[in-house]
Amino acid sequence: MSIDRIVMAFAGVVIWAGLVGFYFTKEELWLVVPAFVGLNLFQAAFTSFCPLATILKKMGAKPGQAFN
Repeated sequence: MSIDRIVMAFAGVVIWAGLVGFYFTKEELWLVVPAFVGLNLFQAAFTSFCPLATILKKMGAKPGQAFN
């Protein structure tokens, strides 16, 4: 699996975790989690900088098209 796919899968899991946390607790602070992930994905589209991609690259994951 390439870094691109790992980043997208991880982002999806974290977004769902934030939404599930909000659903069960009704604590609005949980909505900060998906908002942060969405903001990070948005900025990564323009800057090609993603902290998770950097970590995965150092761990030896196969690079994809977006995070070379």
